[in-house]
Amino acid sequence: MADQLYLSYWLRGVTPLNLLHQFEKVLEIFPYSQLAPFDAVLRLHAVSYSEPVLLETPIPSPVDADAVVKIAAEFQNADVAHELATAWDLWRKEKEWKLAASGVTIACFAPDFDRDPDEHLRINFGLETQFLPPEDDDGGIPMVRANLRSLLRLVHDLDARLPVERRQLWSDSGENFAAKLGLAIGAGEREI
Repeated sequence: MADQLYLSYWLRGVTPLNLLHQFEKVLEIFPYSQLAPFDAVLRLHAVSYSEPVLLETPIPSPVDADAVVKIAAEFQNADVAHELATAWDLWRKEKEWKLAASGVTIACFAPDFDRDPDEHLRINFGLETQFLPPEDDDGGIPMVRANLRSLLRLVHDLDARLPVERRQLWSDSGENFAAKLGLAIGAGEREI
């Protein structure tokens, strides 16, 4: 079974008062889907993900980062996670390869929310297979390469905009995604 792919950020100088400002920076530069047939959804969680959702509200397209942060600020607390479920456009193979909306969740964690210590931001990109070369389809390599370029462009833009202390691209298995990508490329003796 394929793992989910995540990007986590630990930021310098973040306080409960300026955390939503960092979240807003991410929302401002995120490349939202032009093909998604649905609106984004803002969810606010208290204490941990095992607790009931505090708020769930649709956010119409195009996403207005300032409006999202204004809603989130009403629930600003030391134990809240702010999460925007949205999409961006990636190449996906169903019967054939096509550009389609792919779900993404962008989360911002207050200091007392139950998560990895000191992690401030996390993006869940969905299945990591969208970014790994297909085992049985060499024709899909250009599409996966385009998906990887989109991912790397976003990471570059975030690094330029945020006060990054460290970041990590990882999957559910805990494996380093870059190493997994290297193995997939080496195993197929293909260039991506």
